[in-house]
Amino acid sequence: MTELRREDFGDDFTWGVAHAAYQVEGAWDADDKGPSIWDTFTHGGGRVFDKTNGDVATDFYHRYPEDLALVRAMGFDAQRFSISWPRVLPDGVGRVSTKGLDFYSRVVDTCLELGIEPWVTLYHWDLPEALHRRGGWANRDSVEWFGELADAVVGRLGDRVTRWMVFNEPGTFLPFGYLLGGHAPGVRSLRRFQAAVHHVGLAQGRGAAAIRAAAPGASVGTTHIFTPPDVAGDRPRHRRAARAFDAAMNRVYVEPSLGLGYPMDDAPLLRGIERYVRGSDEADLVVDWDFLGVQYYQRFAVAAAPVPGLRFVPLFRKDHKRFDITAMGWEVDPTGLSDVLRTVHGYGKVPELFVTENGAAYPDHLVDGRVHDVRRTAYYRDHLAEVARARREGVPVHGYFCWSYCDNFEWAAGLRPRFGLVHVDYETQRRTVKDSGYWFSRLLGGTVTPG
Repeated sequence: MTELRREDFGDDFTWGVAHAAYQVEGAWDADDKGPSIWDTFTHGGGRVFDKTNGDVATDFYHRYPEDLALVRAMGFDAQRFSISWPRVLPDGVGRVSTKGLDFYSRVVDTCLELGIEPWVTLYHWDLPEALHRRGGWANRDSVEWFGELADAVVGRLGDRVTRWMVFNEPGTFLPFGYLLGGHAPGVRSLRRFQAAVHHVGLAQGRGAAAIRAAAPGASVGTTHIFTPPDVAGDRPRHRRAARAFDAAMNRVYVEPSLGLGYPMDDAPLLRGIERYVRGSDEADLVVDWDFLGVQYYQRFAVAAAPVPGLRFVPLFRKDHKRFDITAMGWEVDPTGLSDVLRTVHGYGKVPELFVTENGAAYPDHLVDGRVHDVRRTAYYRDHLAEVARARREGVPVHGYFCWSYCDNFEWAAGLRPRFGLVHVDYETQRRTVKDSGYWFSRLLGGTVTPG
C-alpha cells in the first residue's frame, strides 16, 4: 500500500482526537459537581467488567494542560471533548456551577493558546442522577432540561467555540441505557426506550436552536454511530432482518432530523414511538445541520432471529477469521467506513461530514518505555485510506478524529480496553506515546519522536 501523506486529504481537512468527560476527567465529586448516572452505575457493583469506575479516570480535570500540549505536539489541530452535565448543573436544572463552567472555559482557552480548535459535544452520556430519578430521557420534560444545559454552556463558551455537536451517539446510549440495560442508567423497558428515542430527537432540535441563538455563525452538528449490516443469507426473511437492523440501529436516530420521519415500517421494535408524538413534534425534530459526525467501528452480518417478536440477530460474518479482531471483540473492516460515508452523503441533506470517532482497542504492553502497537497503526492507516478514497469519490468528508487521544475508562468494559494513541499508567497517571502516536506525528508534521 502507498504510504499516506497529509497532503492526500487537502488543506481544509481537520485532524483531531476525541474524548468524553466521564471517561477522562475524574474529579467526580469535586468543585460542586453532582452525581451522574455513570457515577451511580459504576458505584453500584457488578455492572462494569473489571469493577472499575471513572472517579479518577485519567485525571484530565487536573492534567488537561499536559494532555493538550501533547495533542498539539503529535500534530493534531483539533480536540473534541464533551461537557459533563452535572459539572455545570449539579442538580440537573436550576443552579449553574460557576466552577464547572470555569473549568471548561480554561480548557477552551488552553486549546486556543496551543493552536488547537475546540470541538464541543454537549451530551456524551452523563445525565445527572437527579434527572434520572425524574424519569430521565423517558420524561418529555428532558427536552427543556437539556435546553437549560445548552443555554448555560453556549452562553459561556460560544464567544470562542465555533464547532458544536449536540449529542454523541444516541444509537448507543439509548438502546444500551434504556432497552438492554448494559449501560447507565441500566433500564430495560421497551416503552421507556421508545419514549427516550423521541425525546432525545426533540432535545437535539432544542440544543441546535440554543447554539444558534447564543453563537450566531457557529457550525452546528451532531454525531451518530453507524453499523452497516450485511445480509447473512439469500432468503427474503434475512433481507427483512437486515432492513430491520438498519432501521433500529442506524436510521431511527438520523432520519427524523433530516425530515424523513421514523422508519417504523421496517422495524417493529420502533412502532410504539408514535404514541409519544404530539402537535408540532415532527417539524421540531428537523434540524438544518451544518455537518454530521460519522462514527464507525464495526459491521455485522444480520440474519432473521429464531425468537418470536424479534426480527433480527447480528452475527459474525462467515469469513470472520480473515478479519483482525480488537480487544472489544469487533471485526476490523475498514471498507465499512467508506460505505457509511457514502450512505450519509447519499441523503443529500448535509453539506459537510466529519469522522468524529474511529479507533481500536488492543492489549497493549509497555515494555522498556515503548508500546509497539503495530495493529493499531495498521488500523488507522487502513481506515484513513478509506476516508481518502471517499473524498476522491466526491464525498464531502472534511476531518477525522481518532478515538482516542489516550487510554481511558471504556464505559461498561472498564479500564481494561486501551484505545489510546497515548498509554496511561493508571497507578501513576504517567503518559507514554505509543508507536501509533509516533506514526501520526510523522504523518501530521508533529514534534513527538521516539527516544
